[in-house]
Amino acid sequence: MRELLGLGVGLGRHLVIEMYECRPELLDDVDYLREVLIEAAKATRSTVLWFRFHKFSPQGVTGIVTVAESHLSIHTWPEYGYAAVDVFTCGSHTDPWRALEVIREALRPGRVSVLEIRRGILVGPLLEEVQAQRA
Repeated sequence: MRELLGLGVGLGRHLVIEMYECRPELLDDVDYLREVLIEAAKATRSTVLWFRFHKFSPQGVTGIVTVAESHLSIHTWPEYGYAAVDVFTCGSHTDPWRALEVIREALRPGRVSVLEIRRGILVGPLLEEVQAQRA
């Protein structure tokens, strides 16, 4: 864990990722997306617990990979070349940005937008408790 802008310690990092101009056939391939998200989870140094993916008719995929450290998820709209991706990891040993690298390489979007949200910013007594546990 580390200090965040002097505000305290963050328990996790959550990337909210928008991917545009992706190839529709990749966004509609449930098996391919399952492999990509599992590899992305491993790249974060997270422990994969389980996963569930669903192919919609006529098109689109939704899926989640649950990791001991939180989750990765994807929802696709092939008809728009768009994918909404979440990567949420906890623990100082994980790096959600590594998942983004894997997913970006696999889907090759023309445009990407990423918002990183620090989750569980601890201050005051909670911060002191975490610091005491680390000592």
